[in-house]
Amino acid sequence: MNPPTWSGTEPPQQRIAELEAQIDKLTRINSALINRVERATDLHGSAFSLFETAIALEGRVRDRTAELEGAMDALAHSNAALAIARDDADKARQRLADAIDSIDEGFAIFDADDRLVLANQTYVSLWPEAADIIRPGVHFADIVEMLARHKVPLGALTAPDAWMTDRLARHRIAEGGQAIALSDGRWVQVNERRTSDGGIVGIYTDITDVKAAEARDRDRALAERAAVLQATLDAMPHGICLFDAQRRLMAWNGPLLSLLNLNDTLAQPAARIASHGAFLNWSRQALPAAARAGALDWLQAGSGEDCRVAELDDGRSLEIHRQPMPGGGMVMRVEDVTERRAAAAAMVRRKSDLEALVAERTAALEQARNQAITANSSKTRFLAAASHDLLQPLNAARLFVSALASRRMADGNRQLVGQAASALDSIEGLLEALLEISRLDAGAIQPDIRPVPLADLFGALTGEFAPAAQRRNLALDVPPTRLWVHSDARLLRRILQNFLSNALRYTRRGHVRMTADVREGAVRIAVCDTGPGIPAEQQALIFEEFRRFAGDGDGLERGMGLGLAIVQRAARTLGAAIDLVSAPNEGACFAVTVPLAPAQPAADPGIAQRAGAGINRAIVLVIDNEPAILAGMTAVLEGWGCRVLTAPDGAGALAAANRHPVDLLLADYHLADGATGDAVVGDVRAACGRRIPAAILTADRTPELKDSLSASGLVVLNKPVKPAQLRALMSRMLA
Repeated sequence: MNPPTWSGTEPPQQRIAELEAQIDKLTRINSALINRVERATDLHGSAFSLFETAIALEGRVRDRTAELEGAMDALAHSNAALAIARDDADKARQRLADAIDSIDEGFAIFDADDRLVLANQTYVSLWPEAADIIRPGVHFADIVEMLARHKVPLGALTAPDAWMTDRLARHRIAEGGQAIALSDGRWVQVNERRTSDGGIVGIYTDITDVKAAEARDRDRALAERAAVLQATLDAMPHGICLFDAQRRLMAWNGPLLSLLNLNDTLAQPAARIASHGAFLNWSRQALPAAARAGALDWLQAGSGEDCRVAELDDGRSLEIHRQPMPGGGMVMRVEDVTERRAAAAAMVRRKSDLEALVAERTAALEQARNQAITANSSKTRFLAAASHDLLQPLNAARLFVSALASRRMADGNRQLVGQAASALDSIEGLLEALLEISRLDAGAIQPDIRPVPLADLFGALTGEFAPAAQRRNLALDVPPTRLWVHSDARLLRRILQNFLSNALRYTRRGHVRMTADVREGAVRIAVCDTGPGIPAEQQALIFEEFRRFAGDGDGLERGMGLGLAIVQRAARTLGAAIDLVSAPNEGACFAVTVPLAPAQPAADPGIAQRAGAGINRAIVLVIDNEPAILAGMTAVLEGWGCRVLTAPDGAGALAAANRHPVDLLLADYHLADGATGDAVVGDVRAACGRRIPAAILTADRTPELKDSLSASGLVVLNKPVKPAQLRALMSRMLA
């Protein structure tokens, strides 16, 4: 049998147990051998057998004895190592105990069965009532029960069982910390954590000083807040008092003392009205009317704010506000409103006087308004007459110049004719702008707000300004749109015309772009160019009359400075917003914003016009009571190859139409003796028995007239008539 072998890492207890088992086994072997020898002697009795047996046994015993001696040596070495290990463990345990005892906090370790393994003296000193049982092996629940029985924690004074249950529950969780208030005024901070073998280690710190400092800081903060509150109350002109949930008086101010005749010293109110009941009793003497009215009674929690006015016996009026405070209590504000009520009464009287005065002034203003309306109406009629009378000779002059320009002449004369035409254009533009501004300022133009398709408006403007853009070698970019807007088509077109005219006038190279975008339920129509731009300091000035900006170069056309003034007035009439984004050398972008409208059904295409003979072979009947106009129109139309018939009135027109088949009627609206061109056109059509194409040429620019003529199916062309415009119109009507 071989002795046991060890690696050197086995615990001493394991080695001792194995050696003891080996010794026991050897003992049993020796005993068995001796018994065998004795039985063999009895059976055989021979000396030789005994000798042989003895020799065999001696060898075996010697071997076993050697094995036993080796085992005993190993046991001795193990015992020595165990003794050393025990000594080292005792020293380590002592060092740990000394270290734990040296720390200021209480320290305790409990095993997985929640029994005390180790605790330092500080831990024991924290719980003198349980010092006798705080020994290794005591259960944590026994310590807690002892503390609860002696009412050591503050919570155990009223409910020891509840406190003990809560403490044990927190101990089992062993996460984080808790502060325990003790009945003797101390505070202990407990921090517990689980160990790897399922036990619990706890650190117990006396934080009484920290809690005392916190209490002092809290008391100081409360005192400061109370001082601020009192200072605030004292600064108020009204009487203020606060009661807590137990109806005790907590704060008041000087004006309240004056109202209650308690302003001798600040010590008296606390003694006399320390509660709401005492306050109410004293108020019955100082403010009997207010007390009788119930304006000073207690308001229960949940009640709304109460405000009452109490009329005192001495003639004063007090306004008393009461309001419950959160968590209970009540705040009361008392204000002397005698002067305010007297002022209000005086205000009522003054209001009555003012109402009478306003009624008188209103009657006067109504009379002045009626006079203004009458004057405005007279101004409107004057403007209409003035526009007709001023534009008639201008129209005749333009026609004569146009007719003259179509004839052969020397280059010098042609240059003079061109300059005359340019001067007439300037006069016409200036006159039209002045008349339009006058009509806008007088309110003679009333917007007709209806759904307007931008596609039609953009198409018309593109056709109008494309030639000008081409002459200036500029790109006119107008992306198609299907948007509709709520606006007056004529005023909106006038705004965009001025935007485009200015953009083409001041842009030397690049492009002009007109776009429409939807933004927050509105449509922003913008005209942007690549011109010289406008400095920020001039952007507000350019909307004034006769303000002109020539850009950064010479040779640019300069307008009359009225276009943007018209834009501003037209936009104001429409209630539309105008904005400008520009900077030097970065171009300009003028925009108008109008309401978005839903798309409308497509309009009927209308009655197709008949195919005519063409403008150069057409027979045109011109009806106008001005001989100069007739002569000018004849010269222009004959220059285009037309055969021209003229008539000053309806009778002459009927006579001319009876003699010749008329292809086109061009009639002035205001004829002699109150006759109108639309009526004459109707008579001629009826006499000829067919719907002859007709256009009304008029200097009357009122929207009502244009709408009326358009509704009758008549094309309207404003005087002074531009020959190119007239020719384009005739081409369409005779196509």
